[in-house]
Amino acid sequence: MEKWTPKHEAPEPLEGPVVATITGGTILWFVLFLAQLPFYGWFDDHGHTWWAWTPLAGAGLGLIGIWYVRGREAALKRSAVTEDTSGG
Repeated sequence: MEKWTPKHEAPEPLEGPVVATITGGTILWFVLFLAQLPFYGWFDDHGHTWWAWTPLAGAGLGLIGIWYVRGREAALKRSAVTEDTSGG
């Protein structure tokens, strides 16, 4: 197990427009779902209906992701304000 032990510290996480990125990805998944709806009959005939439902699942998970990252952003802002007012 020793050979798998990290020999250096992990880098700091990158911060960026997380909410916008997740929102854009969610919109993209939903657009992909809508784009595949006209082909649902073909998917059904060939046993590939999961191709149509996968983007819808991605959009649903993206909605959960948007909720999560918006809460995270709000918590980070609250933490920064608390640190500033406490003289930290």
